[in-house]
Amino acid sequence: MTSKLDQLKAMTTVVADTGDIDAIAQWRPEDATTNPSLLLKAAASQAYRPMLDKAVSYASKHGGSAADQLTIATDMLAVLAGKEILNLIPGVVSTEVDARLSFDTAATLERARRLVELYDQQGVDTGRVLIKIAATWEGIQAAEQLEKEGIRCNLTLLFSFVQAVACAQAGAHLISPFVGRILDWHLASTGRDSYPAAEDPGVQSVSRIYNYYKVNGFNTVVMGASFRNTGEIEMLAGCDRLTISPALLQELKDDQGDLARRLDASNASSSETIGVVDEKLFRWESNEDAMATEKLADGIRRFAADQIELEHRVRQLASAA
Repeated sequence: MTSKLDQLKAMTTVVADTGDIDAIAQWRPEDATTNPSLLLKAAASQAYRPMLDKAVSYASKHGGSAADQLTIATDMLAVLAGKEILNLIPGVVSTEVDARLSFDTAATLERARRLVELYDQQGVDTGRVLIKIAATWEGIQAAEQLEKEGIRCNLTLLFSFVQAVACAQAGAHLISPFVGRILDWHLASTGRDSYPAAEDPGVQSVSRIYNYYKVNGFNTVVMGASFRNTGEIEMLAGCDRLTISPALLQELKDDQGDLARRLDASNASSSETIGVVDEKLFRWESNEDAMATEKLADGIRRFAADQIELEHRVRQLASAA
């Protein structure tokens, strides 16, 4: 009998939802994804100290204002972490653009191109890098341009169907719908303690998006993210990719039960129709979805706060140098 983790890997690409080098080395996933929150936690470990030192040194040599040097240092830290992760996995790593740029297409483009340039300077095959951008209207427009330039994108903080359709129409390489945060909102708004896995609102959202994509021939990869329990993961077995925390990976590894395939492109079914998503439709549909509006705003605030805290740590290191 094989573990549920091994069974899952036979039908879904498993991605490690962590920036912890040791955890990635242990689990050896196909791909890895990071965000400011994960990098902030990882940066507290000794494994990241050489990267922090190198990032600060690089930024100081770059010149410019103190603020410019700080953003360059944190970008370089993300790139150095991504490079180290790529040494441990066969696939791709996602590196996130500063969440404070989520409503600025031009600034997102500039930062994304710089991240790719920094990876290139480090000798990394930039084809193995996904630029992670919040799925705001402005972020989706930036992703559409980046994809045309050959820079593949991961659209994150995705909570609604209209976000997913707009991303696919923009030619985004991958989306990360947040299963657990959708569940969190519904639990808080209904007063319920739990949902059966099959009725989990986050699971239903990802299943809806997956089936719509497959029926309509979109090539955008669906990667479920932000899981609260293994039941959610099991109900999405067969999804293109799932990004899973080390704790939940361990639970799946320890479970020797049978795992059924739940999503399959060969028998996908969706009767939904939606035309071209322009800005007016995107903003209206987003406005009509209280959960998506609130969780997107909350997610941006959280990532921005962690980015600011990361910058604070880098600033302290630079001052002590």
